[in-house]
Amino acid sequence: MQKFCQSCAMPMKSDPQGGGAETDGGKSQKYCSYCYQNGRFTWNEGGVKDFQEHCRKIMVDNGCNRFLAWLFTRNFKRLERWK
Repeated sequence: MQKFCQSCAMPMKSDPQGGGAETDGGKSQKYCSYCYQNGRFTWNEGGVKDFQEHCRKIMVDNGCNRFLAWLFTRNFKRLERWK
């Protein structure tokens, strides 16, 4: 299993479901349950920059300060999903 989700960089150990779901019901070894369900990505509305902004908004709405939200999302382009 990856240490971090290869879509959003969330630590996999922080995923309450222990990983996303494959089409056969198995756990994804690469993606968290927030990003991946039933063998598909849950967010498909643009490229990496759009996804970064989407994640930043969620983080800020949940109490994270804007700088930390930027810091946590700045390297998304290096993750497997976005290469």
